[in-house]
Amino acid sequence: MTWTTRLRLRHLQLLISLAETGSVSDAARIANTTQPGLSKWLKDLEEDAGTILFERHARGLRPTAQGDLLINHVRRILSEMERAQSNMDALNEGSAPNIAIGTSPASAPSLVPDAIAHFLAMHPRAHISLQESTMNVLLERLERGQLDLVVGHLDSYQPRETLNSEMLFREPIQVIARPGHPLTLKSDLTWDDLQAFKWILWPESTPIRQRLDSALSNAGLKPLPCQIESSSLMANLWLLQTSDMLSVASGRVAKHFTHRGLVKALDFEMDAEGCIGVCWRDEPYIDNAVLDFRECLLKASRVGAKL
Repeated sequence: MTWTTRLRLRHLQLLISLAETGSVSDAARIANTTQPGLSKWLKDLEEDAGTILFERHARGLRPTAQGDLLINHVRRILSEMERAQSNMDALNEGSAPNIAIGTSPASAPSLVPDAIAHFLAMHPRAHISLQESTMNVLLERLERGQLDLVVGHLDSYQPRETLNSEMLFREPIQVIARPGHPLTLKSDLTWDDLQAFKWILWPESTPIRQRLDSALSNAGLKPLPCQIESSSLMANLWLLQTSDMLSVASGRVAKHFTHRGLVKALDFEMDAEGCIGVCWRDEPYIDNAVLDFRECLLKASRVGAKL
């Protein structure tokens, strides 16, 4: 029998408390146990595991590389247990399935909502949790088991042993402005035309910003005159409509809001495009709801390409 088979749910929660508090006394108080008892348990666990899980220092505890590895697995296990309870509750109440989706702003306006509509047509009583954030945050939640799928830009995505990914489509990056903006009246725009106005730029860590910066670099140009840096799509749209600032958006996002009269895609062809895709955990048993939603995303991406 290995040491892992002797771990109980309470032990997993103790490891999380030790990592989050960095203190044996605080973790013991939270777990309603004694400090000596918790210290002995941790010492025995490290001996069984054959490695040091926490460094002891003057201010308390800090996980070692091995400790971080174990704690990441523990977080994923606890998250899966919570999800399992949620799914069982849903089944007992007669509603299924239950799925959690993460999306970046690039895929939020139409792709993911269209996929959700297809999914609900398949599973009318399903419960869906939708979270929007940056890809690095979403992928971390996916690895921890807090999400089932993540949809967004894969341009700077680095393959991970724990995850699978699939490209849905590629699309150009377009410059957008408010309807009636002076540049909407001009054709064959140049970078000089664009640099005459202030910009709302996505943060440097986002794929769309990296594609824009790469296009500027390839053209031998300096950074654009950025007045606002924002990762909020809705705030960016509002700011565009009330100013002469410019911004960029992926092709389908630009088309989505152009058709609704909120922005205008400028007549400027940028040497940049983005890749939208979906990521999920690499597990031997994949929930049917995850498989169904992936198919719904593929359907929504094909329909969107025809619009």
